[in-house]
Amino acid sequence: MTVVHAAFGQRLAEAVHARGPLCVGIDPHPALLHAWGLEETPAGLERFAMTVLEAVGEEVAVVKPQSAFFETYGSRGLAVLERVVAECAQTGTLVVHDVKRGDIGSTMTAYATAYLDDSSPLAADAITVSPYLGYGSLAPALGIAAQTGRGVFVLARTSNPEAVGLQRSVTSEGRTVAQSIVDAAAESNAGAEPMGHVGVVTGATVRPGELDLTALNGPVLAPGLGAQGATVQGLCSVFGGMLPNVLPAAARELLRHGPDVAEIRAATRRMRADLAGVFGQ
Repeated sequence: MTVVHAAFGQRLAEAVHARGPLCVGIDPHPALLHAWGLEETPAGLERFAMTVLEAVGEEVAVVKPQSAFFETYGSRGLAVLERVVAECAQTGTLVVHDVKRGDIGSTMTAYATAYLDDSSPLAADAITVSPYLGYGSLAPALGIAAQTGRGVFVLARTSNPEAVGLQRSVTSEGRTVAQSIVDAAAESNAGAEPMGHVGVVTGATVRPGELDLTALNGPVLAPGLGAQGATVQGLCSVFGGMLPNVLPAAARELLRHGPDVAEIRAATRRMRADLAGVFGQ
């Protein structure tokens, strides 16, 4: 049976008000596992993920596990991802699965059910999705998310250099592809309070003013803080008046302090304090 939660926009706004906007990526990259003295095994993966949650689980509003690093270990890796979801439910931390799924019809419905429906132990508070089979192809995910009180973050303007040619291409309507995705998300969020359940992913390293986010009425997931070159101060110039809706995401900048829990937590608190100075919290 599907359980209907409070609307994602409301739950996210409350969590950010309580703990600030920082989103911590849980990225068990092989290089990080080795740096922490862990093996590339399901046991090493679990130790890594649980250490991160011990350090930040009650410190931040949102964590973002990168599912590929869990999937690479097969069913035992997915079992660890399920445990991440369960542990975060205990600490009141929202989970955004970074899965970047995008497909059509029944296949998209299956992806959405796997990650957004209470019938699945993998169900998170939100997922990332790819609209590059057409924004309309995301309808199953948007619908299931709305029904269950969950959210989606649609890839709009990512920071990887390979994306430039596609995402900055201009459509027949005179908008960039990225802007057309933002505008479609805005239509999905129309009238929602305090904001809708459809967010967008926009790299914190993109050019200021490249996207008009003013009508979005939804959250903006902004990866790239720290190791990828984005700075806390730079968020203001990139996002301007939309800053209150932004979830800056950092992973390596914080996780490099592991495996010491106290060091990760201290680095997280420092970044939270820096963000509070910019966000006015």
